[in-house]
Amino acid sequence: MPRRRTSAAPRRGARHGRHGRLGRSEVVRPPLPPLDGRIDRFDATIGSAVEFLRSTWPELQEVRFEIGGLPATPDEEGIPRWRIDRDQRRIVLFRIPIERLLPPGHDDGVHRRIAIESAVFRAAAEYVGRDPWEFGPGQG
Repeated sequence: MPRRRTSAAPRRGARHGRHGRLGRSEVVRPPLPPLDGRIDRFDATIGSAVEFLRSTWPELQEVRFEIGGLPATPDEEGIPRWRIDRDQRRIVLFRIPIERLLPPGHDDGVHRRIAIESAVFRAAAEYVGRDPWEFGPGQG
């Protein structure tokens, strides 16, 4: 024999959950996971290298580091990985040549990160007129 409902509680609309609360809007849902694409990793690697360099070398405090896709023209050495503009106090790092022109067999995540950090250090060293190996604690 089926049970009969003895309570005369009103039925709630479809917007109410089992606890009588309104459904939650999209604003209060959990945030989406952070993006973790190649460009995001590139930006994060550049940012951490620049942060380290600025904390090590005061000459770089006011230098703007920017990210570009491709250089407009090749230079005498081929496709540049960065461009320096001392008048504007700016270093532009070119993402595509840095990431894509790696030696065969060295295009995994670890080697890509090393290439990115190396480009940042070499560009900053060229900007200040020093050797990239001088960037480090106790150097200079």
